[in-house]
Amino acid sequence: MGSPEPTARLYPRTTFQYHRPMASNEFNMILEMLGAMPALDPNAEVSTLRAGMEAMVAAMPTPEGMLASPVDAGSVSAEWVSMPEARDDRAVLYLHGGGYAIGSINTHRALAARLSRDVSARVLIIDYRLAPEHPHPAAVEDAVTAYRFLRAEGYGASSIAIAGDSAGGGLTVATLLALRDAGDELPAAGAGLSPWFDLVGTGESNTSKAQDDPIVNMPGLTRMATWYLSGRKAEDEPTASPLYSDPTGLPPLLLQVGEAEILRDDSTRFAEKARQAGVDVQVEVWPDMVHVWQVFGDMVPESKDSVEKIARFLNTHLQPS
Repeated sequence: MGSPEPTARLYPRTTFQYHRPMASNEFNMILEMLGAMPALDPNAEVSTLRAGMEAMVAAMPTPEGMLASPVDAGSVSAEWVSMPEARDDRAVLYLHGGGYAIGSINTHRALAARLSRDVSARVLIIDYRLAPEHPHPAAVEDAVTAYRFLRAEGYGASSIAIAGDSAGGGLTVATLLALRDAGDELPAAGAGLSPWFDLVGTGESNTSKAQDDPIVNMPGLTRMATWYLSGRKAEDEPTASPLYSDPTGLPPLLLQVGEAEILRDDSTRFAEKARQAGVDVQVEVWPDMVHVWQVFGDMVPESKDSVEKIARFLNTHLQPS
């Protein structure tokens, strides 16, 4: 007999300020639902955390008309996600979130499909290797390999964008840094959704927003950072913790972050550093929004609007192959 599937361990939630006065009714309904549900134990085994995230998004609807096709992206497990609106002459490489330890194609397929629809591009989403089994730089290596797969498939650099959420947002910039340092021609643009840039956790919002953020907490982030760094110091690993990088030469970037999340200052501080290095960077701090609110779907106006803004930004920079 095989090993039993891990069962998610749950614990009562801390009381958060769930109602946000500037937010839509739909968004507040989502927050109330989150508040009524017990949260996943942050001290659970990684297999349990992964199973819990998969279960949490199992019922998330995907846009009608979505096509998903598995592909070997240069030895990296991947999937082409496309909507009927998608053009064949440009692509988005999407890097999922999950603290470099959880998350998958399954958990982010619906978001990838909405990007495909709004950007009118094919989206390649990858299952990069996860920590603690595969610490840094495994995820970066897989993302670089996937980008080079797109180039080998005939996509010009100017017809590719890279995007990701949370850890995947940090990985987006890390991938750009790795490509720059390797001498690859860089993609047209990058987008980070609530990106995780500082694995040390030095931002003021890490503490000031702790009671506003129902999605992410510092103990959980610290644990995942430990898994990913595997004994290294974040300050010494710019492609693990891009806040400590030199962003000179990166392509145009859009960063979206919620005012109510502990990672708010990751985006604002990195954006300032990038501006000083001459990078064309836009940072949007959305009032009342929580970590990666973009995943909540088209029924939540803020989620729909934010994905549409990402699409407008990417469409400004993407060129046909």
